[in-house]
Amino acid sequence: MSVKLIPVTDSFSVSTQITVADIPVLVEAGVKSLICNRPDGEANDQPTITEIRSAAEAAGLHIAYIPVVSGAFSAADIEDFAKALSSMEAPVHAFCRTGTRSITLWSLQQKAQGVPVDELLATTKDCGYDLSNALGSAPATESKVTGHKGSKDHYDIVIVGAGAAGISVASSLMARTQALSIAIIDPAEVHYYQPGWTMVGGGIFRQEDTVKTMASLIPQGVHWIKAAVGNFEPEENRVLLEDSHPVYYDRLIVAPGIKLDWHGVDGLVETLGRNGVTSNYRYDLAPYTWKLVSSMKKGKALFTQPPMPIKCAGAPQKALYLSGDHWHRNGVLDNIDISFYNAGPVLFGVKEYVPALMEYIEKYDAALKFGHRLTRIDGDSQTAWFETQNESGDMVEVRSDFDMIHVCPPQTAPDFVKQSPLSDDAGWIDVDQNTLQHKRYENIWSLGDAMNAPNAKTAAAARMQAPIVANNLLHDMNLVTGVAHYNGYGSCPLTVERGKIVLAEFGYGGKLLPSFPGWLLNGQRPSRLAWILKEQILPPIYWKAMLKGKEWMVSPERSKADT
Repeated sequence: MSVKLIPVTDSFSVSTQITVADIPVLVEAGVKSLICNRPDGEANDQPTITEIRSAAEAAGLHIAYIPVVSGAFSAADIEDFAKALSSMEAPVHAFCRTGTRSITLWSLQQKAQGVPVDELLATTKDCGYDLSNALGSAPATESKVTGHKGSKDHYDIVIVGAGAAGISVASSLMARTQALSIAIIDPAEVHYYQPGWTMVGGGIFRQEDTVKTMASLIPQGVHWIKAAVGNFEPEENRVLLEDSHPVYYDRLIVAPGIKLDWHGVDGLVETLGRNGVTSNYRYDLAPYTWKLVSSMKKGKALFTQPPMPIKCAGAPQKALYLSGDHWHRNGVLDNIDISFYNAGPVLFGVKEYVPALMEYIEKYDAALKFGHRLTRIDGDSQTAWFETQNESGDMVEVRSDFDMIHVCPPQTAPDFVKQSPLSDDAGWIDVDQNTLQHKRYENIWSLGDAMNAPNAKTAAAARMQAPIVANNLLHDMNLVTGVAHYNGYGSCPLTVERGKIVLAEFGYGGKLLPSFPGWLLNGQRPSRLAWILKEQILPPIYWKAMLKGKEWMVSPERSKADT
């Protein structure tokens, strides 16, 4: 079994996220019912509740879905959990990302029934969970951070998120000074090289080469708090973990990534990974993309792109190009009808790269459907519906059948960010686009996919942002001289065929920001050199440079006015 069952009582247990493969072992262990307390879309390797429900019910298990945002336990959540627990056949097993939400809900409903807090704390401690804050045995509020200097729960710098942005900025900080106490908060056991998933879906990279253990990547000297964040309390200079435990900071960096909203398309979660429905945006589905592409000899292939913002805006069409190239090389392209349904109005947001991309759209004879947003899908009938505007300006729904569809899901800021005081009206972390400092809280910075600067959400952008945030935070502490400004740089290596890439590099306003002279690499034309960069050079740069604080070609330029 991939997860460990933690017995709480004779009839109730909890665990971290389970997978479909765990269901038979749960049945063998005697479990009769399941409760899922984790919302879909919190991680890129997370199976949906629909997948778990289908496998559980097929195995004869009852299952209840009571999703709870980390740290946000409402009275209704506790009541729903209590009703499910009392009505379901025991033994009952509950799970979430770390098990914390599940055991917290159990403890809160037990407390409501009159079980003494001390007894509950002893039980949960034996299970490996400290719920003293969640159960109210510690004061609900404490003094400002100045009262916590030197304590184990106070750090000079706290970083939320250990993805590409979070680990990179931690390493950039450590490369500049080791005199500060730094903590990084993230519950994930593994770290993914997400730019590689398009290549997995194209049959080029191996899936296992895009993942490493998180423990091997956390920078030496940085304390790893292996927990999920429940809430931000910037007025108190603290972050609350999902069990309500406070972590105090002098300065905060927020880099939690983006949420994939699989439920944003009706019917999508019911058919992901089968019926020809796939997505390179999920680690476990990228190999299915290649399985579909490599076995397809004729039929209709659809590729979709939702409204912005999304991470790696080129990824939806990269899947199209690599698929079309495979079918072309294998002599079956004439038998395959390719369509690209894009909710946006153009093929690519920076016009200079469009002519080269159009050559490949024409080569693969792909039909462009601009202004078409995927709204629902029926996997069993292999039918997709799109919302679009007709000639009269009215919104209408059109349908298309398919043999294969690659879906890019709608994307939003994480729930705990959207519900926090750090967010703007759209739910993204509200920063100054030049300094990446929060607009309202001067001791907070953000980088990566969750903040609202108008740049492309790519790993290359995070690589550029990390040293800028590190520099500007340390400048705020008077430890370095000069403020660095972010120019919006992002890079999108558009894999137009196996062996060639259009290397799009641009900043704010679509300004071209090439890293190499045109005589060496012209990003506006497909290039073998750009392919070598993507296939052979960028992965080791990611693992061995970006995540290690080695800032090759991204050292921040400081404003002369501040030097």
